[in-house]
Amino acid sequence: MKLPSLQSLTPQRLLMASVVVAFATIVLKTGAWYITDSVGLLADAMESFVNLASAMFGLLMVTIAQRPADDDHPYGHHKAEYFSSGFEGALIVGAAVAIIWAAGHRILDPQPLQRVGWGLVLSVLSSGLNGLLAWFMFRSAKAHRSIALEADARHLVTDVWTSVGVVVGIGAVALTGWLWLDALVAMGVAVNILWEGVRLMWRSSQGLMDEAVEPEVLAEINKTLAGFSHATIRFDHLSTRRSGQRRFVDLHMHMPGSWSLGRAAALRTSVEQALMSAVPGLRATIQLLPSDVEAHFDDEKDLI
Repeated sequence: MKLPSLQSLTPQRLLMASVVVAFATIVLKTGAWYITDSVGLLADAMESFVNLASAMFGLLMVTIAQRPADDDHPYGHHKAEYFSSGFEGALIVGAAVAIIWAAGHRILDPQPLQRVGWGLVLSVLSSGLNGLLAWFMFRSAKAHRSIALEADARHLVTDVWTSVGVVVGIGAVALTGWLWLDALVAMGVAVNILWEGVRLMWRSSQGLMDEAVEPEVLAEINKTLAGFSHATIRFDHLSTRRSGQRRFVDLHMHMPGSWSLGRAAALRTSVEQALMSAVPGLRATIQLLPSDVEAHFDDEKDLI
């Protein structure tokens, strides 16, 4: 079977698929909890509701992020994806707290499990759906540089490991008869997804604070600039930032003051085009300066 191409796996399509899969896993996991009365499977089902809310919000934010620049947003709407990542992290943290609360009651009052076999079958089936979707999402997130898609994929992977832990825990309860293991596994699941939620919220906050581009992207930028370096041409004051799928770089290019404006502008255009070809989604802004002129942004006099 031929796999879909990365270009066809757009963030919007995969997030719509995530909504459908979330509905399916909610049915499967809720059914597994209902027939077994396992608090571990209840915890797993609760996380599927978080998956649904996250996918729907992520789809909305990715759609907004695709909007073109306008008068009110001249740099575009790309940062909308960071809201999706932060929202998903907050939902995960909330789900973890709810799971810990439910598991705490079950430790004090353990209950026997029912029809464990069918419950495990439904849980494993839902995990397979989540794992397959997460694999496609990771591939597309890297190709489209979508943090919203990556956040949803990471959450789905966390969900898969959650289900694995629950299955192991329920299996242990069935073998040993220790009913408290079910609640203990649920608490372990909660701690795991709590950590993932905090990580997503932290990464979202860093993106909203204009974090620099990735080291490999910066290396590609420097490599491209090195190709234009000359005894009479140099670059400095380079700064970068990320904004969703877009990357931005600002720098100064020094050249002889005797050059004509047309010659200097032509070279700047060549450098900008080379940078944007080397790094897809990059927007380069280059300020031209004579070789004997420096700009010092850290000098207090520049603020006057």
